Amino acid sequence: MTTAYKLGGRVWIEGPEGTFLGYGRVTLLERIRQHGSISAAARSMQMSYLRAWKLVDSMNRQGRQPLVEKSTGGRGGGGARLTETGERSIELFWSAYRDFQQFLQQRSGPLQG
Repeated sequence: MTTAYKLGGRVWIEGPEGTFLGYGRVTLLERIRQHGSISAAARSMQMSYLRAWKLVDSMNRQGRQPLVEKSTGGRGGGGARLTETGERSIELFWSAYRDFQQFLQQRSGPLQG
């Protein structure tokens, strides 16, 4: 009987405060892009607004420039949009993520026992 083994792992980008970007944070950024607000992005992920706001705040503080710009509410409420830095950060993370997944797949081959 042959046992199939494979490598597993997660990848994230560390900043001065710990995690800067990871799978969940990048998904949150993409949802902010999609919905135009932190609260709607949080709802779409079944996440509290406070948690989402803290994640955005952490990314904005750790980035060289903010990743998300917030606008205060008026009649229609506030909103949020990704900055150019935010867009580039998403691309950078997914590129590293794809490379990491490819590495895991390649290195899993020799583990077949």
